[in-house]
Amino acid sequence: MIRKLPSGKYRLYSQHKDPKTGRRRNLGTFSTRAAAEQHEREVEFFKRRGSAGAA
Repeated sequence: MIRKLPSGKYRLYSQHKDPKTGRRRNLGTFSTRAAAEQHEREVEFFKRRGSAGAA
């Protein structure tokens, strides 16, 4: 989930809320929406790559 901040930057949040805090995890702040969308794709890639290579 990408939200625009009052500063004009874009922040990427996790899709699911943290059960402890009830808030979404901050996955990065970016100066452009395109950069935030690119990082969102990268996060999804690593989430779904499987356990191979995970340390």
